[in-house]
Amino acid sequence: MLETQNLDSNGLAALAAEWRRRALRGEENARGIAHALEVEVRRIGGTRPVPAHDLDTRPLALRQPDRPWWKPW
Repeated sequence: MLETQNLDSNGLAALAAEWRRRALRGEENARGIAHALEVEVRRIGGTRPVPAHDLDTRPLALRQPDRPWWKPW
């Protein structure tokens, strides 16, 4: 298991973000671990953690830029 006793809330948030990235890449148990770490960050800090980076969790269709309706010749 992960060693989390010596980490502060920022360290836990960064670790949770890393596990969230792994979950988005398809790693099997990463979602549960990320959730548990995020719960621990909220328990310690009392608020939602500030993301260590900009992790875009929107569906792929919303992340792709709109295509123009005309064809550039």
